[in-house]
Amino acid sequence: MEFSLIAQTLDILEKTSSKIQQAAALAALFKKTSTNVIDKVVYIILGILWPDWRGMPELGIAEKGIQKAISMATGTQEAEVEKLYKSLGDYGLAIERIKSGRPSKTMGLAGFIKNSRATPSKSLTVDEVYSTFVKIASLQGEGSRDMKLRLLSAILAKAEAKEAKYIVRFVEGRLRLGVGEATVMDGLASAFGIPRDVIERTYNIYPDLGAIAKIIAEKGVSEIKYIKPTPGIPLRPMLAERASDPNEILTKAGSPALAEFKYDGERAQIHKKENRVWIFSRRLEEITHQYPDVVEMVLKHVNAFEAIIEGEIITVDPETGDFRPFQELMHRKRKKDIHEALKEYPVIVKVFDCLYVDGLDLTTKPLTERKEMLKRIIVESEVFSLADGIVITTPRELETFFLKAIENGCEGLVIKSLSPDSIYQAGVRGWLWIKYKRDYKSEMSDTVDLVVVGAFHGRGKRAGTFGALLLAAYDPESNRFKTVCKVGTGFTDEELASLPKKLEPYRIPFKHQRVDSDIEVDVWFEPVLVMEVSGAELTLSPLHTCCKGWIKPDVGISIRFPRFIRWREDKSPNEATTTKEMYEMYLKQMKKIEKIAPVGEEI
Repeated sequence: MEFSLIAQTLDILEKTSSKIQQAAALAALFKKTSTNVIDKVVYIILGILWPDWRGMPELGIAEKGIQKAISMATGTQEAEVEKLYKSLGDYGLAIERIKSGRPSKTMGLAGFIKNSRATPSKSLTVDEVYSTFVKIASLQGEGSRDMKLRLLSAILAKAEAKEAKYIVRFVEGRLRLGVGEATVMDGLASAFGIPRDVIERTYNIYPDLGAIAKIIAEKGVSEIKYIKPTPGIPLRPMLAERASDPNEILTKAGSPALAEFKYDGERAQIHKKENRVWIFSRRLEEITHQYPDVVEMVLKHVNAFEAIIEGEIITVDPETGDFRPFQELMHRKRKKDIHEALKEYPVIVKVFDCLYVDGLDLTTKPLTERKEMLKRIIVESEVFSLADGIVITTPRELETFFLKAIENGCEGLVIKSLSPDSIYQAGVRGWLWIKYKRDYKSEMSDTVDLVVVGAFHGRGKRAGTFGALLLAAYDPESNRFKTVCKVGTGFTDEELASLPKKLEPYRIPFKHQRVDSDIEVDVWFEPVLVMEVSGAELTLSPLHTCCKGWIKPDVGISIRFPRFIRWREDKSPNEATTTKEMYEMYLKQMKKIEKIAPVGEEI
């Protein structure tokens, strides 16, 4: 299959923001795609080599390397490539301009050099491009940089202008399409005549769209219905809605309901197959290497040949046994000597769900059955035990247990439905689980998780770093990020000083196409990093785009006196607080104000 078919589709996707049209373009591509490469086509569209949970490799070519590879491939002086990049702000556009034979005003005709290497001699294939990416990613050690550049320049030399544009963008990790898994699923459903929800259900328990596409193409639709949870392959986690009123919580969840401690730790999906253990984060990243002690616990305390369970890994004070905050646990990610980290940040595990045991798919079973199986296979100890929880029937019982959770150093509670339909909804956020956190007791009904999209240079004492960061909420309907506030307080001096270095990998010369902002910043970033923020209250703002026009024309929702709490390295940008959640929080806040001061009275 020729790579030009993918390049043509990527060009269509880039030029349209309509999800319906994007899905139609993908469907057309999938219909033309050979069954033996459809998985690779899906991965390339998503800008990945394979699913993240398999261990996403770094291609390891920085901007200067890309610049050099373009120079090598086209015979253009590096200085001229750099000029063109600065003019266009995109290496993909730069090589497309060079390969198409259209000099820029910046370069001038004299600086525009072409030779035979810039002229494709034979069509590129999907296999050839994909295998080159894999080779580049696999090269390590001495001399690997030069080999990576030779591989990249060779394929760029062979590529047509548009093909080269997207090859470069893939290597940069910036396809700029605004296409995610949902749109790809729409395209597959249309191409193969499959109900969209069948693909999504399969993807939630087997998150590999490339593999799913290949199974459908090679074996037919019926085959994916037999896919079940598999040890070593993470399921997308079930997520909870949020509420702050005990009466509302019990109305939504039903009574009786199960209330469990919400620990301030790292949510972990733990897989066991005989003597092999895998641990995945809520983002489906394999984190087994960070927790060799948990691996030993699982082998000792999980009495099953095969099992997939969920729990919370919590770091504790080795002297007192008290829970330590989540931030302390993150030191395990940064410690080079993991054995030293085991001593400094010992952990315990609290298990709260069971998804699979010895061939039995429990995701379709109600919570009561999953809990019974969990009790059957877990051998409890001080370091590995079931989550603390009780069955509650009244708001008073809920509030009392909530206070107990706070006293024990937890964030709050998760209330879970015990109804017959309380299945494990992988990848779904719903009212079967409800978060009730202590932050709901603050003036703003909850802390929020927002994505960094821009920054403002600091002045005075903050010269040399950033004075404030521009943050945004996620809008799943448009797959875009809408600005909410600027935050510049809550950081320690050390955190402030480290901001430029922390954010540098995500710096871009222009506003990201998935960011909606009416505010101009000094520096733009890719919407990748997530931080937790508190504030005094939610307010209306003509400056911000979050929920703009939802409450009043031309105004959005913002946060008054926002304050940095912590980085949420365990969350992806698409798991940030949504615009809908911001809107609902604002409405609840206004209802509280109305109760305090009826309409017409001063507040």
